[in-house]
This record gives sequence, C-alpha cells and structure tokens, in this order.
Amino acid sequence: MDLRKLKTLIDLVSDSNVSELEITEAEGKVRIVKSGATLVQQSATPLPSAPPVPMSVPGAQAVAPTAAAMPVVASHYVKSPMVGTFYRSASPGAKSFVEVGDSVKSGETVCIIEAMKILNEIESDKSGTVTQILCENGQAVEYGQPLFVIE
Repeated sequence: MDLRKLKTLIDLVSDSNVSELEITEAEGKVRIVKSGATLVQQSATPLPSAPPVPMSVPGAQAVAPTAAAMPVVASHYVKSPMVGTFYRSASPGAKSFVEVGDSVKSGETVCIIEAMKILNEIESDKSGTVTQILCENGQAVEYGQPLFVIE
C-alpha cells in the first residue's frame, strides 16, 4: 500500500465517527485505531515498494503486538533497559548466566547487552525462576523489549 493511500485512509478515519479500520490487501494488512498519537502499519508479506513505515498521526494510536509475539501468561518480564545486542554469556565459549528453570535473585546478572562497544550487565529486578528466555544470543534488542520471564 502506498503512502498516499495510507494518508487518505488516516484522514478518513480522523474525520469520521469510525474508531477503528482494518484493511487487508495482497501487499499486507493495515489497522488504524483512533484516539492515540501514533500509527503502526503491519504487513504479512514484505511490501515491494517500501518497508512498513511508522507514522505519527493525530487521532490514531499504536496497534498492540499480536498474541503470538508475546507469551500470554507470565508473572514478570525482565526488560531491556537499552538498545543493543543481547548476549547470554560473558564470552562466546562461556557458560550462560541463566538457563530456563534456574532460580535467580534480585540483582543477579542474567545477561549482557552490548551498546556502543560497552558491555552492560543486566540484572534481574525480581527473585524467582526463569521460565522463558525470549531472545536469541547475538540478537538486536530494543529499549523495553522483554528478555526473560520470571515466575
């Protein structure tokens, strides 16, 4: 879907009494929800002309991630405090800080995030048992992205 068509749809939703609009085409899927500050275009297949572009639009709000993207039941998420690269161990051949099923204490190092060539130790902010590891070793992570689930 081209940006002109997307802009027209956003304007139509903004000027109407419609609070939500979802359109599915061969190129992908777009969902516009009125009442927030941003719009996110989600696509099932890559668009040939341009990648999905987040846009800031008055009167629209961000679309929540799908249920498949996040675990449904979880006690607590350890989230990334920064953008960087996720590492489960201190060096490539070393043992991982934590594995699924390990007990952790608040303040215990659970991973490292490399940002701007600086290795930052990330500590658990809750005591409990690691039930899921949500990132792969060497994966790029965003600020606030869940890394671990602790029960």
